[in-house]
Amino acid sequence: MTGTFHSGGSAPRTEKNAGEHGGAPARAAGGSGRPFAAGGREIHHLGLVAALVLLAAVGLVTEPGNFATSGNVVGILALAATIGVITVGQTFVIIGGGIDLSVGSVMALASVWATTVATQSYGPAVMALCAVLVGTGAGVVTGLLISYGRLVPFIATLAMLVAARGLAQRMSDRRTQLVRPENDAIEALSTTKLLGLPLVVYIFAAVAAAGWLLLNRTTFGRRTFAVGGNPEAARLAGIDVRRHTLMLYALSGFCCGVAALIIMARTTTGSSTHGDLYELDAIAAVIIGGTLLTGGRGTIAGSILGVLVFTLITNLFILNGLQTSDQLIAKGAIIVIAVLLQRRGLRSPT
Repeated sequence: MTGTFHSGGSAPRTEKNAGEHGGAPARAAGGSGRPFAAGGREIHHLGLVAALVLLAAVGLVTEPGNFATSGNVVGILALAATIGVITVGQTFVIIGGGIDLSVGSVMALASVWATTVATQSYGPAVMALCAVLVGTGAGVVTGLLISYGRLVPFIATLAMLVAARGLAQRMSDRRTQLVRPENDAIEALSTTKLLGLPLVVYIFAAVAAAGWLLLNRTTFGRRTFAVGGNPEAARLAGIDVRRHTLMLYALSGFCCGVAALIIMARTTTGSSTHGDLYELDAIAAVIIGGTLLTGGRGTIAGSILGVLVFTLITNLFILNGLQTSDQLIAKGAIIVIAVLLQRRGLRSPT
């Protein structure tokens, strides 16, 4: 059988239509196999929008003098830009049936490598290129370990999490590296505004738009849904599952490199402490955005809305002077509720 695969006795489906409309190809016996229908996506997205409106209302009631200011709104979007870019890459990985725990550490490593004395001597363009290449390279290494080394994604990315953070600490000697004044073009990405918004927000928007197009309008996106929904069926359909998995982790690493550039612009530093727990925020945003942890279903739009929900929660906790520990508890509760709702949705009759 070439180019087609069967699902529980139904008519054969080609690789092209396997991932249409955000749906996964049918799973093996005992799996869900139900596509993520357009109506379901819209309802879920509307629910996230409603959550954003509710959180905004809470902000207006609890901190009316600080929440609705233009400075606070810009701050929320700038904060969302860093984690949002990482979340785009994480969305692809999870839809493809994997998970990436190393994103925060890879971002830190990229920021440190890009702000060393040697790299900064070549100017801001080389610094930006270095951050992207380091992030992508780390993703390639992880992808090789998973796709060709046959390591479980959890173990491979956990190893990269530890190794990347350790390498960043070794390179920086645990010190914060400042971006030199002659490389102020990096900082300008955060300070220069267009239509009232810093350039880093537009970088985030560009990455999100490119991610949406890649996932929904290309063969790469259809193959991602197919691989995440049923790797064996995808292989029988002619997809090189190992190579595609490698590309997914390389894409995640690329997004980490772009995020490193954004955080360098916002903080004018490279540090081994950057990105602490960002992997949890990214995974949480993807989950509440509607992407299945088992793969095969998800949307970029939902993940972006998830990022905004978590960023807004963080902002409200800061404005109201609440402790970070309470914020983490709230985020953990949201993750559990989102996963339980996913499982309930999968068990509900069609």
